[in-house]
Amino acid sequence: MQLDEVTWPELDGGGPYTVLLPLGSTEQHGPHLPLGTDTTVASAVAAAVHDADPALVLAPALPYGAAGEHEGFPGTVSIGEDALRTVLLEYGRSVSRWASRLVVLNGHGGNVGALTAAVTRLRHEGRDAAWLPCAARVAGVPLDAHAGRYETSLLSHLAPSQVRIARAQAGDTRPLDQVLDAMRTGGIAAVSPNGVLGDPAGAGPDEGRALLAAVVRAAVSAVAAWDPDPTTGRLRRPR
Repeated sequence: MQLDEVTWPELDGGGPYTVLLPLGSTEQHGPHLPLGTDTTVASAVAAAVHDADPALVLAPALPYGAAGEHEGFPGTVSIGEDALRTVLLEYGRSVSRWASRLVVLNGHGGNVGALTAAVTRLRHEGRDAAWLPCAARVAGVPLDAHAGRYETSLLSHLAPSQVRIARAQAGDTRPLDQVLDAMRTGGIAAVSPNGVLGDPAGAGPDEGRALLAAVVRAAVSAVAAWDPDPTTGRLRRPR
């Protein structure tokens, strides 16, 4: 069921419920991908996990996150780590009044600090919350950091009309650990004037379809197993 489409009597006494919350961001994704890329991916993963188990409750996505590293580019809207942590904490406290579990499906790496803090606090308070990243490795596809081949393939599959493929170009292709210090000081704009960390060359919808399937398989199995890491609150995937 979808939370924004049901009435409260349809939920009353019908649990226990596990709520799926897609968490994205509104931030630049280079000259070729839309600002809502992370939210689109998180929403698609959550919808597919819900389809695999319709007893789960699919909540509307949160489209804003901690994206301060992207604020050198127009269109980015970041609420910051402190505000995001508070939003997630209060969301979890509220939803736990009628649902048994909450799992946040995260589409933006910058949200991880706030997610970890909020979810571990919720668990300390006795609420059964957890989170998962919307990412998986597929042979032959680089898991580049931002707006590269990985995300361009996903969007080419999920929202092809929103991909300006003629504008796609490589950005800084160094490993993330080699650019982190400069990014902490000046954001992504300090290392990549076009906002891309990686190279979208070779991306396509078939690859995006395979990536999405891999992410969904991993998420479905992790939600079913329900084994949150006690330190981070991240759901561990069955071996």
